[in-house]
Amino acid sequence: MDFCKRHFSVALGAVLGLMLIAFIGVKANLQLLFGVVAPYLAVLIFVEGMIYRLIKWARSPVPFRIPTTAAQGRSLPWIERSLGDKLDNPENTKWTIGRMALEILAFRSLFRNTRTELRKDPVDGKKVQLVHWSYKWLWLGAIAFHYAFLVVILRHLRFFTEPAPGFLHLLDSLDGFLQFYIPVVFVSGVVLLAAALFLLARRLVKAELRYISLAADYFPLLLIIGIAVTGILMRYFFKTDIVAVKQLALGLATLKPVVPEGISALFYMHFFLVCVLFAYFPFSKLAHAPGVFLSPSRNQPGDNRWKLYVNPWNYPVKFHTYMEIEDQYREAMYEAGLPVEILPESAKTGGEG
Repeated sequence: MDFCKRHFSVALGAVLGLMLIAFIGVKANLQLLFGVVAPYLAVLIFVEGMIYRLIKWARSPVPFRIPTTAAQGRSLPWIERSLGDKLDNPENTKWTIGRMALEILAFRSLFRNTRTELRKDPVDGKKVQLVHWSYKWLWLGAIAFHYAFLVVILRHLRFFTEPAPGFLHLLDSLDGFLQFYIPVVFVSGVVLLAAALFLLARRLVKAELRYISLAADYFPLLLIIGIAVTGILMRYFFKTDIVAVKQLALGLATLKPVVPEGISALFYMHFFLVCVLFAYFPFSKLAHAPGVFLSPSRNQPGDNRWKLYVNPWNYPVKFHTYMEIEDQYREAMYEAGLPVEILPESAKTGGEG
């Protein structure tokens, strides 16, 4: 479909254009712009954008409890509930926290996800049958992507701290246990790239996903792929001055920015893509990361059947009783044939006559 290709082309062109802008800017001696101004501006936009989104979410009215449930709720005392029932249909705050923890740390709802589609009958090719099947590959790709991204972010903290915390050395040791290449191969970077490519390929290959995918869906994936590719190229193929990079990072962290000599253009391309990702994050679908904590379908217990939930957003409203309504419209109701509690005067007079 032409419009599907157009959305992908726009996103790909935007990412390649950002890389080209950074490359040309460095060649034009604009290292100060891409090494100091861009990261500070990106952090400012990120912080203000996230504050805006969180305030907007927190102020959204929740008129009633709307937890998403997937198991037996609490009912009669003699009916036992399994651990899965309590986590999928929590009755109190304790089990709600457990459900949230599994959702955030293990993507439990995605793990339980099933896919439904129409397939031709293998025996009779003319017949079509509805098939339900588990789709664990999506869960595996998603959890690998998120955890690899987390490890990559944590590993990069060593550039912004001096001395680096002890846990970063331990993390580097665990992440770089594959010592078949010099320098040591970090597994998280390879997994991040592979998982991002898998998620992108899934959108491109499956017709139904390709049809609903917009440029806003492709852009963050391509942006992360660009960050991963430039990072891998810098580490294993085209070397850059790590000492100068750490000097730049420490200067940014301590609000004493400096632009050292000897940093390659590839680094500024990589760094500029990271800045764009930070600035874009609050206004994109990537903001689901903090948004899950404020999701009313996840952070509420399913206790509607035994607790009265009073809507705190209700404002005083003057209600009319039935008799007040009947007093106002009794004649019209009687003429329309509707039952009334008290006959109107015209009916009484007519009856007496």
